[in-house]
Amino acid sequence: MHRRPRLSTYGRQLLVERLRTGRSASVVADELGVSRATVYKWWHRFQAEGEDGLLDRSCRPSRSPRQLSADAEARILELRRAEKLGPHQLASRLGWPRSTCYKVLRRHGLHRLDWMDRPSGRVVRRYEWKHPGEMVHLDVKKLGRIPDGGGHRVLGRDRANRHAALGYDFVHSLVDDHSRLAYSEVLSDEKAATCAAFLRRAGAFLSRYGIAVARVMTYNGPAYRRGREFRAAVAELGARQVFTPFYRPQVNGKVERFNRTRLTEWAYVRPYAGNQERLELLSDWLHRYNFHRGHTAIGGRPPIERVNSLCGNYS
Repeated sequence: MHRRPRLSTYGRQLLVERLRTGRSASVVADELGVSRATVYKWWHRFQAEGEDGLLDRSCRPSRSPRQLSADAEARILELRRAEKLGPHQLASRLGWPRSTCYKVLRRHGLHRLDWMDRPSGRVVRRYEWKHPGEMVHLDVKKLGRIPDGGGHRVLGRDRANRHAALGYDFVHSLVDDHSRLAYSEVLSDEKAATCAAFLRRAGAFLSRYGIAVARVMTYNGPAYRRGREFRAAVAELGARQVFTPFYRPQVNGKVERFNRTRLTEWAYVRPYAGNQERLELLSDWLHRYNFHRGHTAIGGRPPIERVNSLCGNYS
């Protein structure tokens, strides 16, 4: 169907009625502002199919004799999944035009590598809950502590003390599925009691913006799956706990992507002279992420605009 057809279904019916009264095709074309060819097209369709012939139909041809066979398409898809080849490499490998290979990939939803689970080659189903709070994602990532005076990024690997053994900080994060509003804290461990306390504080943060949590998604770590304290914290929020399928971390992909952004724009954005210096900048970065930084997945807007449409009231 054309995006902006000159004649609606009612206009086509009117065309047929006027031809039935004995008017010529030229007169009807002038009255309706279309060409004679258009008048004859709808008249012939009406004669052949009746009222059904006046309905919209797909522009796709009824047959495509030059379309690739199912076996050829399967070969393209197999190489895409196994070797992650693009249309140019597929074309040179198989001898088909690049545009043909791309059309096959697009038809099967494999034209974007970031839509695929890289190890398995399966298409990842993208989803987004309609309202803030319907689903929140939790995760914990370990981050090596920086010795006083700076680590290897400041001193170089030869001068840095590799035997400092300062251990790790545990960065706990929560991301709202719909708005991408995020909350993070750096804590000393990832035990069930620590995770439960973090969830309570994160829930209080969301509640300040009118967000009530309905579901909490986590991976299958023991603190989340077997920790009584964490289950109690979820119950206090009035939410239901949801686990990611085993070996499918991409289901929790929104917080995983947030973790990568946080590492790039905060943890490793520049050399730090010490661990405390980096920790002190986390709250400032989170504020910029939530209130000022454009997010490509939500149309280049900051997350707070999906929570509340009152733009300009936050600083």
